[in-house]
Amino acid sequence: MGGMGRIIATEHISLDGVVEAPGPGDIGDFPHKGWIFDFDREEARDRYKLDEVLAAEVQLLGRVTYETMAAFWPELDGPFAEKLNAMPKYVLSKTLERGDWTNSTVLRGDLVSEVGRLRESVAGDILVYGSVELVRGLLEHGLLDEVRLLTYPVVLGGGMRLFGEAPDKLPLRLVDSQTFDGGVVLLSYAPEAPSSPA
Repeated sequence: MGGMGRIIATEHISLDGVVEAPGPGDIGDFPHKGWIFDFDREEARDRYKLDEVLAAEVQLLGRVTYETMAAFWPELDGPFAEKLNAMPKYVLSKTLERGDWTNSTVLRGDLVSEVGRLRESVAGDILVYGSVELVRGLLEHGLLDEVRLLTYPVVLGGGMRLFGEAPDKLPLRLVDSQTFDGGVVLLSYAPEAPSSPA
Protein backbone atom coordinates (compact mmCIF):
# COMPACT_ATOMS: atom_id res chain seq x y z
CA MET A 1 0.00 0.00 0.00
CA GLY A 2 1.47 3.34 -1.01
CA GLY A 3 1.19 6.67 0.67
CA MET A 4 3.18 9.79 1.19
CA GLY A 5 5.79 9.12 3.82
CA ARG A 6 6.86 11.95 6.11
CA ILE A 7 10.63 12.44 6.20
CA ILE A 8 11.88 13.31 9.67
CA ALA A 9 15.53 14.08 10.43
CA THR A 10 16.61 13.60 14.04
CA GLU A 11 19.92 14.98 15.30
CA HIS A 12 21.97 15.33 18.47
CA ILE A 13 23.31 18.89 18.23
CA SER A 14 25.47 21.20 20.34
CA LEU A 15 24.63 24.85 20.99
CA ASP A 16 27.11 25.84 18.28
CA GLY A 17 25.41 23.56 15.75
CA VAL A 18 27.86 20.63 15.77
CA VAL A 19 26.42 17.18 15.03
CA GLU A 20 29.66 15.27 14.44
CA ALA A 21 30.32 11.94 16.21
CA PRO A 22 27.82 12.21 19.07
CA GLY A 23 28.27 8.51 19.91
CA PRO A 24 31.43 6.71 21.05
CA GLY A 25 31.21 4.21 18.17
CA ASP A 26 31.17 6.90 15.48
CA ILE A 27 33.70 6.73 12.66
CA GLY A 28 36.55 9.24 12.45
CA ASP A 29 38.96 10.98 14.80
CA PHE A 30 36.78 13.82 16.09
CA PRO A 31 38.38 14.84 19.43
CA HIS A 32 35.02 15.03 21.25
CA LYS A 33 33.69 11.70 19.94
CA GLY A 34 30.83 10.45 22.14
CA TRP A 35 30.11 13.91 23.54
CA ILE A 36 26.43 13.20 24.28
CA PHE A 37 27.60 10.67 26.88
CA ASP A 38 28.97 13.55 28.96
CA PHE A 39 25.30 13.99 29.92
CA ASP A 40 23.56 11.57 32.24
CA ARG A 41 21.08 9.26 30.56
CA GLU A 42 17.58 9.94 31.68
CA GLU A 43 14.38 7.98 31.36
CA ALA A 44 12.34 10.71 29.67
CA ARG A 45 14.92 11.27 26.92
CA ASP A 46 15.37 7.52 26.39
CA ARG A 47 11.57 7.15 26.18
CA TYR A 48 11.37 9.96 23.61
CA LYS A 49 13.98 8.27 21.38
CA LEU A 50 12.28 4.87 21.76
CA ASP A 51 8.86 6.30 20.88
CA GLU A 52 10.42 8.05 17.87
CA VAL A 53 11.89 4.84 16.44
CA LEU A 54 8.79 2.76 17.24
CA ALA A 55 6.64 5.27 15.31
CA ALA A 56 8.85 5.08 12.21
CA GLU A 57 8.26 2.72 9.32
CA VAL A 58 11.69 2.88 7.66
CA GLN A 59 15.10 4.54 8.00
CA LEU A 60 16.80 6.62 5.30
CA LEU A 61 20.53 7.11 5.86
CA GLY A 62 23.65 8.48 4.28
CA ARG A 63 26.62 6.15 3.84
CA VAL A 64 28.77 7.27 6.79
CA THR A 65 25.91 7.17 9.29
CA TYR A 66 24.77 3.83 7.86
CA GLU A 67 28.23 2.27 8.21
CA THR A 68 28.58 3.63 11.76
CA MET A 69 25.21 2.29 12.86
CA ALA A 70 25.63 -1.04 11.03
CA ALA A 71 28.86 -1.68 12.95
CA PHE A 72 27.24 -0.97 16.31
CA TRP A 73 23.53 -1.74 16.58
CA PRO A 74 23.36 -5.40 15.43
CA GLU A 75 25.36 -6.36 18.54
CA LEU A 76 22.84 -4.79 20.93
CA ASP A 77 19.47 -5.89 22.23
CA GLY A 78 16.46 -4.30 23.87
CA PRO A 79 13.36 -2.72 22.28
CA PHE A 80 15.22 0.19 20.62
CA ALA A 81 17.90 -2.02 19.05
CA GLU A 82 15.35 -4.66 18.04
CA LYS A 83 13.22 -2.13 16.12
CA LEU A 84 16.27 -0.42 14.60
CA ASN A 85 17.77 -3.72 13.45
CA ALA A 86 14.52 -5.17 12.07
CA MET A 87 13.07 -2.17 10.22
CA PRO A 88 13.76 -1.54 6.50
CA LYS A 89 16.81 0.66 5.92
CA TYR A 90 17.57 2.62 2.76
CA VAL A 91 21.03 4.09 2.28
CA LEU A 92 21.60 6.71 -0.41
CA SER A 93 25.11 6.10 -1.74
CA LYS A 94 26.90 5.80 -5.04
CA THR A 95 29.97 4.19 -3.38
CA LEU A 96 28.60 1.61 -0.92
CA GLU A 97 29.02 -1.86 -2.45
CA ARG A 98 26.15 -3.48 -0.55
CA GLY A 99 24.15 -3.08 2.63
CA ASP A 100 24.87 -5.99 4.96
CA TRP A 101 22.76 -4.76 7.88
CA THR A 102 19.40 -6.60 8.08
CA ASN A 103 16.74 -5.31 5.64
CA SER A 104 19.07 -2.83 3.93
CA THR A 105 18.70 -1.51 0.39
CA VAL A 106 21.28 0.71 -1.32
CA LEU A 107 19.76 3.53 -3.41
CA ARG A 108 22.23 4.53 -6.13
CA GLY A 109 20.26 7.13 -8.08
CA ASP A 110 20.00 10.86 -7.51
CA LEU A 111 18.54 12.13 -4.25
CA VAL A 112 15.35 13.71 -5.61
CA SER A 113 14.16 10.72 -7.65
CA GLU A 114 15.18 8.05 -5.11
CA VAL A 115 13.62 9.89 -2.16
CA GLY A 116 10.52 10.68 -4.22
CA ARG A 117 10.01 6.99 -4.99
CA LEU A 118 10.61 6.05 -1.35
CA ARG A 119 8.06 8.58 -0.12
CA GLU A 120 5.44 7.24 -2.50
CA SER A 121 6.01 3.65 -1.34
CA VAL A 122 5.88 4.37 2.43
CA ALA A 123 2.77 5.46 4.29
CA GLY A 124 4.41 6.26 7.63
CA ASP A 125 7.45 8.09 9.01
CA ILE A 126 10.81 7.85 7.26
CA LEU A 127 13.44 8.51 9.94
CA VAL A 128 16.82 10.02 9.08
CA TYR A 129 19.51 9.75 11.77
CA GLY A 130 22.63 11.93 11.46
CA SER A 131 23.43 11.84 7.72
CA VAL A 132 24.39 15.52 7.49
CA GLU A 133 24.98 15.68 3.73
CA LEU A 134 21.73 13.84 3.08
CA VAL A 135 19.77 16.15 5.41
CA ARG A 136 21.26 19.21 3.72
CA GLY A 137 20.20 17.82 0.33
CA LEU A 138 16.69 17.07 1.60
CA LEU A 139 16.38 20.62 2.92
CA GLU A 140 17.73 22.11 -0.30
CA HIS A 141 15.14 20.25 -2.39
CA GLY A 142 12.22 20.84 -0.01
CA LEU A 143 11.94 17.13 0.83
CA LEU A 144 12.25 17.28 4.62
CA ASP A 145 9.00 17.45 6.60
CA GLU A 146 10.48 17.90 10.07
CA VAL A 147 13.86 18.29 11.73
CA ARG A 148 14.14 17.28 15.39
CA LEU A 149 17.10 18.76 17.23
CA LEU A 150 18.03 17.30 20.61
CA THR A 151 20.03 20.33 21.71
CA TYR A 152 22.72 19.78 24.35
CA PRO A 153 24.03 22.57 26.62
CA VAL A 154 27.60 22.45 25.34
CA VAL A 155 29.72 24.40 22.87
CA LEU A 156 32.10 22.02 21.07
CA GLY A 157 34.03 24.75 19.25
CA GLY A 158 34.54 22.81 16.02
CA GLY A 159 33.36 19.86 13.99
CA MET A 160 30.78 19.19 11.31
CA ARG A 161 27.76 21.43 11.63
CA LEU A 162 24.28 20.53 10.48
CA PHE A 163 23.67 23.80 8.68
CA GLY A 164 26.42 24.88 6.31
CA GLU A 165 26.68 27.79 3.94
CA ALA A 166 23.54 28.12 1.84
CA PRO A 167 22.46 30.48 -0.94
CA ASP A 168 19.12 31.30 0.73
CA LYS A 169 17.72 31.62 4.20
CA LEU A 170 15.54 28.78 5.40
CA PRO A 171 12.46 29.72 7.45
CA LEU A 172 11.44 27.12 10.04
CA ARG A 173 8.27 26.78 12.09
CA LEU A 174 8.46 25.37 15.62
CA VAL A 175 6.14 22.34 15.89
CA ASP A 176 7.25 20.87 19.23
CA SER A 177 9.56 21.55 22.13
CA GLN A 178 10.39 19.68 25.30
CA THR A 179 12.91 20.26 28.07
CA PHE A 180 14.57 17.31 29.77
CA ASP A 181 16.02 17.33 33.29
CA GLY A 182 19.66 17.27 32.20
CA GLY A 183 19.36 20.56 30.30
CA VAL A 184 18.83 18.91 26.92
CA VAL A 185 16.06 20.61 24.91
CA LEU A 186 14.15 19.09 22.03
CA LEU A 187 13.31 21.60 19.29
CA SER A 188 11.28 20.25 16.36
CA TYR A 189 10.84 22.38 13.27
CA ALA A 190 8.97 22.10 10.00
CA PRO A 191 10.72 23.84 7.10
CA GLU A 192 8.50 26.45 5.48
CA ALA A 193 8.49 27.26 1.81
CA PRO A 194 10.54 30.41 1.26
CA SER A 195 8.38 33.40 0.43
CA SER A 196 8.91 34.77 -3.04
CA PRO A 197 10.09 38.37 -3.22
CA ALA A 198 7.35 40.89 -4.01
